[in-house]
Amino acid sequence: MITRDQLFIDGRWVPATSDEVSRVVNPSTEEVYATVVEASRADADAAIRAARTAFDEGPWPRMSPVERAGVLRRIAAVMRRRQRELVDLDVLEVGRARMLAESLFVEVPISHFEDMADRVLPSFPFSEGMLPQVTGLGVGSGVVRRVPYGVASIVTPYNAPFFLAALKLGPALAAGCTVVLKPSPFTPLSAFVVAEIAEEAGLPRGVLNVVTGSPEVGEVLTTHPEVDLVSFTGSDTVGRKIMSQASDTLKKVVLELGGKSANIVCEDADLSKVVPDVLMNFTINAGQGCSMLTRTLVHESLLDDLVAGIKGALQHVKVGDPADPTVTMGPLISAAQRDKVENLIRAGLDEGAQIAYGGGRPTHLAKGFFIDPTVFVNVDNSMSIAQREFFGPVTVIIPFRTDDEAVQLANQSDYGLAGGVWSGDPARAFHLGEQIRAGMISLNGGGSGLSPHGPFGGFKQSGVGREWGRWGLEEFLQYKQLVWSMTKG
Repeated sequence: MITRDQLFIDGRWVPATSDEVSRVVNPSTEEVYATVVEASRADADAAIRAARTAFDEGPWPRMSPVERAGVLRRIAAVMRRRQRELVDLDVLEVGRARMLAESLFVEVPISHFEDMADRVLPSFPFSEGMLPQVTGLGVGSGVVRRVPYGVASIVTPYNAPFFLAALKLGPALAAGCTVVLKPSPFTPLSAFVVAEIAEEAGLPRGVLNVVTGSPEVGEVLTTHPEVDLVSFTGSDTVGRKIMSQASDTLKKVVLELGGKSANIVCEDADLSKVVPDVLMNFTINAGQGCSMLTRTLVHESLLDDLVAGIKGALQHVKVGDPADPTVTMGPLISAAQRDKVENLIRAGLDEGAQIAYGGGRPTHLAKGFFIDPTVFVNVDNSMSIAQREFFGPVTVIIPFRTDDEAVQLANQSDYGLAGGVWSGDPARAFHLGEQIRAGMISLNGGGSGLSPHGPFGGFKQSGVGREWGRWGLEEFLQYKQLVWSMTKG
């Protein structure tokens, strides 16, 4: 049994003022494997005030970017040393298949963190000169500075606890902000490890604080007058609440929310490449990801072949204990999340859609919050299963006749996080991709993976702002101009 009975506030491990303790459940076994202290509103207030003091009086925001980069490199080095531990924790907390934890959900954020320290931060234009201005009042010039935004509350979801903590902390710290980090109650443990890593790397006192707890604690982080910015990843429902809560003090908000992204498959696409891509986009992490392409829009001439190909490929998806290196799909995070997915599946059937594969629970698994990967056909784009985010291993397949219809269907969504196009003609794929109203478009499978050299974020109700690379860094900075006279007095 893992026990975490202290919070990380102002550079010290301290007991919570609350007597409440949460029990953390292994989604693969339904067994309690950890107890974690729950912060109180007073603890959240103490963490915010520590971050405020560290920002207003401490060295961190006053360091040069090069100095901050050095500390980030030390943090990344400790992450590398503890990488195996972080992988083990990711498998345990999330129920993530080990192969995914190793290749994606731990490796990628560490590499992004390193990139922030080695490439983005040293080259970012924190200062830019202004052109001289000549008027009847004289001659003047100045400089535009990008300065740290201030105290940032970072709230992370359960589906990628270390991944998102690292990808938000990298730019926040690089900018010179101080931070209060609150993880999901379902997956709190990796946040404590992040605090240990920062402490070992010599991050100044109060720059990073970690608190746990209920939505009430989260509300303190989004309403407190000493917080300047809130960065949240999660559902659009909670995102709207956060935006409302932050509005009274006019905080900046960065929201990375849900998605129901479309993957367009043209009649000239290579199905041998399309099928693995479609499969990955609803089975990876048991479908618990915002940017997955879970609406497959396929030209009607390829519909039957695509469905047959997906059903055949699903025979090789192994659902089970995520610690088993041969398993490719683990469980959902909780019984409540499984209930939500199953309710949506029933809604799809009630609306007239048909299940081509799956729809139930794996019969060979008596314990754990597992569900079979599920494929819906005979789907109309107006159905709830085509418009609502499952956050589970379910995809819908919708036929189209023309490119214009495909684009229209893709854009008929409240979301706009990602999208994809498959075509044997790269120019055609590019043209269609340009017409999709989403922040990230993959053409013929993309190719760069989760690159730190592009912005992550979406349109419409998929969020506000961008993450990753220089774009993520920009969100934690404000512009300031300093001007002076060049005329002799």
